[in-house]
Amino acid sequence: MSRPIPILMYHQIDVPPPRGTPLRGLVVSPRAFDWQMAMLKALGLQGLSMQDLEPYLDGRKQGRVVGITFDDGYLNNHDHALPILRRYGHTATCYAVSHLIGRTNLWDEGVVAPQMLMGKEHWLRWLDAGMDVGSHTCYHIDLQVTDDAQALSEMQESKSVLESELGAPVRHFCYPYGRYHDRHAQMVRQAGYLTATTMRRGRVHDQHDPYLLPRVMVACSTYPWHMALKVLTDYEDRRA
Repeated sequence: MSRPIPILMYHQIDVPPPRGTPLRGLVVSPRAFDWQMAMLKALGLQGLSMQDLEPYLDGRKQGRVVGITFDDGYLNNHDHALPILRRYGHTATCYAVSHLIGRTNLWDEGVVAPQMLMGKEHWLRWLDAGMDVGSHTCYHIDLQVTDDAQALSEMQESKSVLESELGAPVRHFCYPYGRYHDRHAQMVRQAGYLTATTMRRGRVHDQHDPYLLPRVMVACSTYPWHMALKVLTDYEDRRA
């Protein structure tokens, strides 16, 4: 890999809630997501899922590519993001909370209003459209306060359940809340994944551990000039 690779991090694609609402920054409007995907295409950047990004991460291929990822598996990723991704010819990975498929974001209970997560039928449509599914554990646990046996079990079981239910390989993992200890990277490898993404800022460079990949957050307040800086320059690297 000679060219740094930005891996974009999204959560919800929906109409943002009123200002002052907790976690509002994690909700990007469909209109904003549309121009962001259009911008990538106009800049000659191909948006790829983690599965499609594999040969670029390990050096088998080179090109003007950007990873696109969604955390948690919100229904609005299917309803709003998927048609836009298809329109511009990009692919993406969505990290699923395996034991909460078709339910709500219980880990945010008491913080924000419940949001529906994708059900099995939505995940199957996501896959049929050429997208990728990754793991976000079984219950969106905080690995930093979980014993090692339970942490490894969540990594292994979520992978197994998703592959069994959806009939597709699950090769990529994302640390819930972006929280982990260094030893968790080895657990992710042991569980059979090829990569793991964090919430650390920056683009992926040759020296990065594939189980501790940084990402570029796209927020409600990310404007066009800001987006261009994030994907084309070392803006995020300098803030790592």
